[in-house]
Formats: sequence, C-alpha cells, structure tokens
Amino acid sequence: MKPPSALYEALATESGIAAIRGLNRGIEKESLRVAGDGLLARTEHPRALGSALTHRHITTDFSEAQLELITDVFDDAGACLGQLDDIHRFVYSVLDDEILWGASMPCVLRSDDAIPIANFGSSNVGMAKTVYRRGLGHRYGRLMQTISGIHYNFSLPAEFWPWYAATTGRSGDPQTLATEGYFGLIRNFRRHSWLLLYLFGASPAVCKSFLTGRDHELEVFDEGSLYLPHATSLRMGGLGYQSDAQARLQVSYNGLEDYALTLREALTRPYPDYQAMGLEQDGEFKQLSTSLLQIENEFYGTIRPKRSIHPGERALHALCERGVEYVEVRCMDLNPFLPLGIDAETVRFLDAFLLHCLLSDSPEDNPEEIDALRRNQTRIVNRGREDGLTLEDEGTLRDRTQWAEEIIEACTRTAAALDAAHGGDDHARAVAAQLGRIRDPEQTPSARILRAMRDGPVPFFRFAMDASERHARHFRDHPLDPASQSRFQEQSAESLRRQSEIEAADSMDFATYRQQYIEQELLPGRTPATAGTG
Repeated sequence: MKPPSALYEALATESGIAAIRGLNRGIEKESLRVAGDGLLARTEHPRALGSALTHRHITTDFSEAQLELITDVFDDAGACLGQLDDIHRFVYSVLDDEILWGASMPCVLRSDDAIPIANFGSSNVGMAKTVYRRGLGHRYGRLMQTISGIHYNFSLPAEFWPWYAATTGRSGDPQTLATEGYFGLIRNFRRHSWLLLYLFGASPAVCKSFLTGRDHELEVFDEGSLYLPHATSLRMGGLGYQSDAQARLQVSYNGLEDYALTLREALTRPYPDYQAMGLEQDGEFKQLSTSLLQIENEFYGTIRPKRSIHPGERALHALCERGVEYVEVRCMDLNPFLPLGIDAETVRFLDAFLLHCLLSDSPEDNPEEIDALRRNQTRIVNRGREDGLTLEDEGTLRDRTQWAEEIIEACTRTAAALDAAHGGDDHARAVAAQLGRIRDPEQTPSARILRAMRDGPVPFFRFAMDASERHARHFRDHPLDPASQSRFQEQSAESLRRQSEIEAADSMDFATYRQQYIEQELLPGRTPATAGTG
C-alpha cells in the first residue's frame, strides 16, 4: 500500500485540512451482563434501560444478557468517548448486583441452553430480530455468539468528496465518489487489518468452559484456562467469528456492483445444510431463511460498507440504492484494562489508519489475494507476537515488524493532517505510541493479559472477573449528574412507548411479513439476469 505522494501533499494544504475537519466516528460496544458469581445473567433485559428494539443508545446483541451500547455520530473523539462513558454510568445505575463483563471472550458458560436469545417484543420487526438470532444459534451454536467486541464506525464529511475529486482528477457525483472511495478503503483495510489485531488484540486466552466438547488446538495455561503463547485475538480466529460454510464465499470488494452481486448469491440461494435444518418446527420459525446468509449482517468480516436503512428495508438494497455512507470496523477486541474497552489513543490511531487506507492506492482484489489475507489473519491471530513472524504480501513473505513500521510511518502523515485540523498533537502521539508495541510485543494487550495471569497467578476467568469488578466500581463511584440521569430515564421511557406503538400498528401476520422481507429486491434497478440469481 504505497501512498500517492501528490494526494498526501494536498492533504497537508489548507483546503485538505479543511476537508477532513468534520471526520465522523461512532462506537458500538458489546458486553455480557454477568451475575456476582461470574455466570451469565439469566434475567431479562432490564425494563429501566428501555426497549432493546427502539432505544437509540442501549439495545441487546445476540443474547438477552448481551448489551450493546451505541453512541451518536461525533466529529470529536473525546465527545464520542464521553457519551459512551455516560451510557455506561446510566446502565450501572440500573444493574443492581450485575456487572458488565470486561473481556471479549465470555465468562463461564455452562451450555448453549443457558444462553437466552434476545427478545425484542411481539411486533413483526421485533420477531424478525429474534428469529434471526435463533437461526444463528442453530447454525453456529449460541456459545460463539456471546463473544463481544467493539464496532467502530467511520466516515468522511460531505465536504471531503469534492476536494478528493478535484485533487485526484476523478469525476462523478459526490455519492458515487464516496462509494468508490470507501470500497478502496475497505480493500486496503483488509490488506492491513492484521496490524490492528496485533496492536489491539486482547483475547489470547479463554475459559475451558467455552470449548467443552469442541475440537481445538489451544494449549493448557492452567486448570481453568486455554491459550496460545503468542496469540493476539482468538476472537477473530477459528474459535470466534468464523464459519466453515462462509469460508467458501469469495466476496469481492472491487466496487459496489461486485460486492452486491456476490453477497446477493449468498442471501438468495438455498444452502443444503440449512435446508435440512428446516424453516419451522412446531409452529415456530427456526431461522429467517434457508440460504447461506439469513440477512446481510450474518456475513462475518473485519469491516463492512454501511448505509442507514429505512424501516423494513434490507441493508443491501439500501447500499445499492443510495451508496456507502460509512464503514464499520469489526475487529476490535474489548481491552480489559480500560473501563470503556477502548480509549482516546486507540480512537485517534484508528482515524489516522483508516484515513491512510482511504488515501492510498488500492488495487483491485482477486481470489488469490483474498486467500492470502485469510492466511495472514490466521497467523496473526494464533502467532502474532512470535519472533520473526512473516506475512504474505503480493506473493512474497515480509517480516511483520518491518511491514508494521512502514504502515506506521505512512500513518504519521494522516495523523499530522488530523492534528492540523483539530489542533494539538494527539493523533501524532497516538500513532507514535504504537511503535513501542511493534518493537516490543510484550507491550501489547494480549501479552499484558497473559503476564497478569502468570503473575497472579490467576486463570482467565479470575483475571477478567477482577477487571470487570474494577470497571463496575469505577462507574458506580462516578454516577451521572441528576439532569443527565433524568434525560436517560426519559429516553428509556420513550423507547418503551415507541415499541408499544409499533406493536399496536402491526396489521400483518409474521409469516407473511417474513416472506415479504426475505423476498425484497436486493439490487434495485437490475434485472434478475444481471443480478446473479444463479
């Protein structure tokens, strides 16, 4: 990924700095609710937190006990993290004796049956969410779905794209340019996302309970823990968000057209194993469809192109009709050393890294490169901190440390521009801080976790439980001011009212709603012959 010098030089000008001043980000953080004994909470989503269906900041992910906390979109990193902190403090005002699990890999889990699937109410849209999760449980097991992480949403302001067009000589309307630019960013991100797993991976060990009855290649750390000595993010490997069925997918990111065509095939063609599973049983839907993917979100990846959707609209339809609005980075572990699981230094590095991915030349991908990227991810997940580790780059093997330093050097240029746009040197310091982790793997979160477990000595469960209890004390010792508390309470009450209105307005049975939703045209404006129906 070699930066085009003219574009980087233009970024350092007054117009370039102005073009990135409104860069936006938002954070979605998943966390399990656990009881005082560290077991997964069996309680329902607390009513005082509002409706998981309609609350803008507090919902659930796969499980009823898996909170997802969502910020608004901010053009200031500190304000974004400040709101995430406020959401945590409100949640803790409601949780009583429960706490949020501070690690990506889950707490002690007894069995799939002990993991309650999220309940979004009786409306058609709420039932669709629950049935989708029921399908995930049947397809992959519920244990895998309890793994938690941080999703980082990133976008450039509208003012950026005219500057980008003028600087690069590209033509087209701003939305077309944005869509092409974001797909270029995604291709480069996939080539270099291994660096994020190395720098921020925080899941080198797991509880033995997570792997009961499953084949694995982990080593014994102690009587309660399994690990790999040089692992970084087991969450992003074969134990986590991986699927043998999806491994056969060769999704292209060479533009919206290629992406949509390959993804549509997985969304529409029946998959034999899921056909055999059946759609319904005893009057209850087991899954939304029998295709390889029930809906677009089932496709696992380190990054996604995204577009805000209208009620009832399919995500791929929205992308094809209105283009890419932002990208969602999905490979960030919860850092158990941080109360929020992420901090300002990490956010600012992500911004510099993503801007670098956008501005750099981005050749088209191909099946051979996609396979190489998978192999690189596996190496970094399982052996990322190993001395002398090499990775594949355009058919050759490269030293991990040397390659990482080259990427960091390039990111210093985008960091300088971001600092010029916002003042200070926070981005430059965030990028520079990563050099220490690159040159000394013992500084990475994954190494620090294993060191803390050895020094204790404590098993993974005890390490993560202690961290979770520290975070809980931090938020409970710093409650919201009365006005903020009241505002969150009103948001929760309003979300419950909106859920009741949605349920009262339904006039269609769920079976019909599900069929109409699944059969919605995914590629608007294209005939079936060109839509790749197969």
